[in-house]
Amino acid sequence: MYNMKSKATRIVDAMMEKDHFSQWLGIVRLEEREGFCRLQMTVRPEMCNGFGIAHGGITYSLADSALAFASNSRGKHALSIETSISHIVPLQAEDGIVAIAEEKSFGNKVAIYEVRIEREEDGELVALFKGTVYRKSIDWEV
Repeated sequence: MYNMKSKATRIVDAMMEKDHFSQWLGIVRLEEREGFCRLQMTVRPEMCNGFGIAHGGITYSLADSALAFASNSRGKHALSIETSISHIVPLQAEDGIVAIAEEKSFGNKVAIYEVRIEREEDGELVALFKGTVYRKSIDWEV
């Protein structure tokens, strides 16, 4: 029987199945298509640092997962080769956040993505992430 899911969704399904860290984060997939991904999660108390705000690694990790899903969604295995993040607004436990990964440049071997992390409640930009990936010659078999 023909699989009605898009190839991008089948790829992210396969990735997420083995991605125990993204599962631990509590990531909810909202949308995926070629070169794009939108994820949601809620900051939990154990994700906060000694200042009582979300550890910077939490927004970084959410953005990194969005990068992985968006960049692999085109059908080739893709791995990050350079990433950076700017933390703009602190987050508290129970804040819902959304990551929106968008492809900015796409080539045969290298692609660049921007990931916006926004507070779910009001859409305020809380972090901005940039990721560059290397696209391997290996196809996703899904």
